[in-house]
Amino acid sequence: MDKKSKDFLYRYLNNPSPTGFEEGGQRIWLDYMHPYIDDYISDTYGTVVGVINPKASYKVVIEAHADEISWFVNYIDDKGYIYVIRNGGSDHQIAPSMRVNLHTRKKGIVKGIFGWPAIHVRKDKEDSPTLKNIFVDVGASSKADVEEMGIHPGTVITFHDELMELGENYYTGRALDNRIGGFMIAEVVRRIKEQKIELPFGLYAVNAVQEEIGLRGAEMISRRIKPDVAIITDVTHDTNSPMYDKKNSGDITIGKGPTLSYAPAVQQNLRDLIVEVAEKNEIPFQRLASSRFTGTDTDAFAYSGLGVASALISLPLKYMHTTVETVAKVDVEHVINLIFETTKTIESAQDFRSIK
Repeated sequence: MDKKSKDFLYRYLNNPSPTGFEEGGQRIWLDYMHPYIDDYISDTYGTVVGVINPKASYKVVIEAHADEISWFVNYIDDKGYIYVIRNGGSDHQIAPSMRVNLHTRKKGIVKGIFGWPAIHVRKDKEDSPTLKNIFVDVGASSKADVEEMGIHPGTVITFHDELMELGENYYTGRALDNRIGGFMIAEVVRRIKEQKIELPFGLYAVNAVQEEIGLRGAEMISRRIKPDVAIITDVTHDTNSPMYDKKNSGDITIGKGPTLSYAPAVQQNLRDLIVEVAEKNEIPFQRLASSRFTGTDTDAFAYSGLGVASALISLPLKYMHTTVETVAKVDVEHVINLIFETTKTIESAQDFRSIK
């Protein structure tokens, strides 16, 4: 990874982009993309799309989602303690003792902490955190103090953690799910332009909002673009880390390559093309079966309009929805290569139907 890519990775991953409030991260992403695209789209809710060959009638999407899980202020008590609700799939059990940023319009970022009583003073030492008992302390002594800081119900809260390298082979931090995907599709677009690849179709690099609360950004933008093909990238669980049941969750390991999904929403011929591309280019990959739905933006694209040939290329990840999400550097490179080589392989007006 060159210095330009690495600087972008850290700046983009470290910038908070909670669901519904993705603007800051989207601006960083689009600024990086500008030299490599011919045009861009931004929609009402903040999804951003970089486009190559915007006049082409056949349209191929490569997509990731930009948002991260977070919290909302829900209630402020008379002593100035703040109680929260989830914005996405935030884990209440990891909250106690974490540092947080409260994002206010009037005062900018206000620092806070999730407080928690010491183990030796709790009535039941096995008490665990729940949404009913976790709370944020911003150093206030009253509700009025909190409100003076610009904090109110609906103020969004993110954990204060940043990207770091874990040993020589891994990246660790919050919000790799799925801004690492936004980084990877941006690198694909950069390589296409820098290597002067002439694509026979319009390429739409989509960085969608609001995936964490129901694939909403992808649902909206898919109807606007009306693509013919969509290749989605997201993260998936490393099931060889402790506490997973591989009989239920499959057998996936970080460092062993991208994961290709088999699911009703994944179009068979497109997925088989990606498998062929991986084998031809000696890109290692793993396989995962998903029952009924993938739980990713693949589902939104596949079932939009009259149906879009869609496939999912996932990045194996440890410790999803924590502040220490971990991926292997080699897998990041393999996902970029696989998407890049696949876009080079797709033909103009390629028909992925099995029955013609």
